[in-house]
Amino acid sequence: MRFVAALAALAALFSAAPASAQKEQPKPEPFRADAVAADRTSDPASTVPNDDPENVWVLDLSSGGRVLVRLRPDVAPKHVERIKTLTRSHFYDGIKFHRVIDEPESMAQGGDPKGDGTGGSDLPDLPSEFSTLPHVRGTVSAARTRDPNSANSQFFIMLGPKLAFDQNYTVFGRVISGMQWVDKIARGEPPANPTRIIHAYIAADNPPPYAPEAPKTVLPPGEKEITLPPGPSGS
Repeated sequence: MRFVAALAALAALFSAAPASAQKEQPKPEPFRADAVAADRTSDPASTVPNDDPENVWVLDLSSGGRVLVRLRPDVAPKHVERIKTLTRSHFYDGIKFHRVIDEPESMAQGGDPKGDGTGGSDLPDLPSEFSTLPHVRGTVSAARTRDPNSANSQFFIMLGPKLAFDQNYTVFGRVISGMQWVDKIARGEPPANPTRIIHAYIAADNPPPYAPEAPKTVLPPGEKEITLPPGPSGS
C-alpha cells in the first residue's frame, strides 16, 4: 500500500508542473555523429566506425536535409584528406550538383566550382586509390577524367548500383544517413534548377543544426537590385 501511495504522490507532482515548464523546449545540442537516423548502413569490413566524428562528412543540401557520409581513410587516405582540406576551407559551400542521372550510371555528381564538370580546386590532382569496395547505392566516389590519376575535388554519390565502376574509381565513403535527401537531388545534365550544397562540414568541427537555404528575392522584370553606399558616420 505504501508503494502505491508513493506512486500516486509522484504522479500528482508531475501533473502539477506549471504550463510554462511543460512547454519549455530544450536548447539545440552540439552535433553528435552517433545520433544518426535509422537508415544508417554498416560495412563489417571497415575499420572506421560510423560514429568517428573526424571521419564523418556532413553535407547540408538544398534538397531539404542533412546527409552524413562515413569517410574511409583506411582505403583512400589521400582522397579523404583532400575532402577534409577542401571542406574546412569552405570550398564546397554553395557548389551545385551539375550532373544527376538515373540511367545508365545512376549517380549525382558535384564538387565543381564552375558547375559544368570541367573545374576543380587549385590543389594538385590525386593519384588513384582504387579498392575492392563496390559502387552500390550510397557509395561516394571520386570523379576523374580518363586519366586514373586526375581526381581533384569532384565526387559522385551512387543513387543505385553500378558495379562496372568497381576498381575504376576511388571509393572514399558511403552515406550512413540522409539518403532520402540525396534521392531528391534535381536531375539533369545540368539540372534546370540544380541542388546545392548549402554547407559542408566535418563532424568533429561541431556543425550547427541544419538550416534551409534562404529563398532568393525575385525582382519584377526590368528592375535590378541597387546597393546604396554607407551613410555618414553617426547617422
